[in-house]
Order: sequence, then structure tokens, then C-alpha cells
Amino acid sequence: MEKFKTSRESKVSITELMLPAHSNFGGKVHGGYILNLMDQIAFACASKHSRSYCVTASVNKVDFLNPIEVGELVTLKASINYTGRTSMVVGVRVESENITTGKKKHCNSSYFTMVSKDIDGKSMPVPGLLVTDVQGVRRFARSIQRKSEASSRTSRFDSSNFKVDEFLEGLAKENVQIDL
Repeated sequence: MEKFKTSRESKVSITELMLPAHSNFGGKVHGGYILNLMDQIAFACASKHSRSYCVTASVNKVDFLNPIEVGELVTLKASINYTGRTSMVVGVRVESENITTGKKKHCNSSYFTMVSKDIDGKSMPVPGLLVTDVQGVRRFARSIQRKSEASSRTSRFDSSNFKVDEFLEGLAKENVQIDL
């Protein structure tokens, strides 16, 4: 196994025409279909980097920024942003393009944590990431920050750590009625 690889070595992109079969009841491309494509390209990118089968451990924040129309081309781009011992964060960007006008829209960006698995299903080490530019350092550092924030959210709201009094005042401004 190589000790380090650049993100360029495992970059993957796909382009697909959006068909009526991909649409939801509102006539736009179904978000679930796009998520499926995103998971597939994250798998391809992580597997290419690690040279192993990979599974999705988590997806960080999926925001649908712009709708995708039937008949548009959708391009998904994936690259490795971070490597841990057995996991990788894959950045996925989704863009749509109107075929007749050439207008492109950024539709989604998300981060998939993928874990490398051996033949027995046990987590296995992955090559580290060789970062060669400032953008790569930014992406790696941001992934560490996201990981830290996720850990903090998880522990803060764990039922054994949750302190209801810290939240009651703030919840009074929300569309909720609390009757404890």
C-alpha cells in the first residue's frame, strides 16, 4: 500500500442526463435520486484512493441549493478531502447544466465519511493524503473541524449529558408547546 496519495489520483466525476423517471411529484429531479448518485461517486472515489471496498459511515449536511430540471445534465465531482487511519472524507459537488442555454447551477455540496473494509468486513488502514496546495490544506483542516463539531453535538445531546434547563428559554421562541 502506498503511504500517501494526492487527491488528484482518486478524483472521480460522472455526468448523467436527468430523465422523467428521476422526477418527483413537483416535476423536479428527486433529491433521493441525487443522494443515491452522490453516495455512488463517494464510494468510487474512496475505493479508488484506498484500493478497497468502502462503506458510508456518515453524510455531513446535505443542502439542496437549486432544483434540478428534467432534461438537464448533472455532473458530480468527488475528491478526497481528509484521511484518517481507516476513514476518508470525500467532498462531493453537484452541478446541473441546461443543455440548450449552457447555464450551470451549483446544486449541492456534501461530505461523505467513508470507511475502508477488508474481505472480512473489518476496518483497514488507508493511504494518507498528500496535500500539494493551499486549497487542499483548507479542505483537510475544515474536515477536522467538522469532525470535532459532530463529536461535540453528539455528546452534548446524549440523554445522559442533556441539561433541559439550558434549552427551555431558547425554545420559548420556537413553534413548540412544552408541557413537562
